[in-house]
Amino acid sequence: MTRPAMLVACLCLLAPLVLSFSPLARPLRSPARSVVSMAKARGEGYGHLLNDITETIGNTPVVKISDKTAPEGRTIYAKCEFFNPLSSVKDRLALSIIEEAEEKGLLKPGDTVVEATSGNTGIAVAMLCAQRGYNCVITMAEPFSVERRKIMRMLGAKVIVTPKAGKGTGMVKKAQELCEEHGWFLCHQFETDANWRFHEATTGPEIVNDFKDQQLDYWVTGYGTGGTFHGAGKYLKTALPDMKIVLAEPEAAGLLKSGIATERNEDGSPKESHPAFAAHPIQGWTPDFIPRVLEKAMDLELMDEYVPIPGDSAVETAQMLARNEGILTGISGGATMYAAIEAAKAAPEGSVLLAMLPDTGERYLSTPLFASINADMNEEELDITKSTPGFQLLPQE
Repeated sequence: MTRPAMLVACLCLLAPLVLSFSPLARPLRSPARSVVSMAKARGEGYGHLLNDITETIGNTPVVKISDKTAPEGRTIYAKCEFFNPLSSVKDRLALSIIEEAEEKGLLKPGDTVVEATSGNTGIAVAMLCAQRGYNCVITMAEPFSVERRKIMRMLGAKVIVTPKAGKGTGMVKKAQELCEEHGWFLCHQFETDANWRFHEATTGPEIVNDFKDQQLDYWVTGYGTGGTFHGAGKYLKTALPDMKIVLAEPEAAGLLKSGIATERNEDGSPKESHPAFAAHPIQGWTPDFIPRVLEKAMDLELMDEYVPIPGDSAVETAQMLARNEGILTGISGGATMYAAIEAAKAAPEGSVLLAMLPDTGERYLSTPLFASINADMNEEELDITKSTPGFQLLPQE
């Protein structure tokens, strides 16, 4: 055998060994962990090129919560809806509402789309309008975070702020007035079946597929419109009949707990503020009325357990998730995780729970979630900077 032929033969024998040590041959691993559990290897890419930003909506990941947070003998997972393109679960309903309106011929390029929102739906609607070529007008009650207004305006929306005294019903009525006056399209997120149907078609199946051949005993969620609870809950009850659904709402605004129905206009919108409503810190949850979408879900008897969220527990739990898990979710995510932890404490040992985390913590910078977080260096940080001589930015006395 000639020397070149021998060299080729040796390389063929060594190739499998060489490739097994190649960084391109297997997923990257964290230095601190022996195995990285991923649906796709890092570096593999998304898989194909997308036509527009709306194609990234959905298929959000489910992440295990560590034993630092989960009660002993129980397992908690979180479905991280902040992986949607505009960082919240509301991207789903905005896509559904706009696409359904387009299919019915209710929208054409240049039309104006209107919605009343605490922020996340408005941001999602503004994204869809920017992408599809519609004008966007959002009505939003005064107390909701200013960063939400700025994000919507960044996306090209006009944001009409309504007085605090009018609560959620005030912003809804303002949106209705504007549409009646100008002939604009109203999304009706609190009433439309397009809201919950999208969750039945996407969120529910995603959960079932991710837990295929795995145990899932409890699914935990709160409500804003009730769309996630209604649509995903309906699907899950059919696919996993032994699984229990836990629904949470603020203790200060126990609308469902009160048993008092919301009086409605012909279009399903609320006539007036609910008597059991009181101000609460969980932005995006529990407006001052029971949404029609939620009411229909309650008629289906989807709820197995109910957890009220007391006082500052939502904020404290969201902060705990950031410190213990590296998960930066909003106040509503903290509320849902609090409900999951409480449900886990009462659940049989070995139970597995899934909590919905609706959005990102970055949407709450001006709210109580970040009230204890300083922008300036504290004493401990000042001591660290003083520990070396260079580039010290010290407060002026």
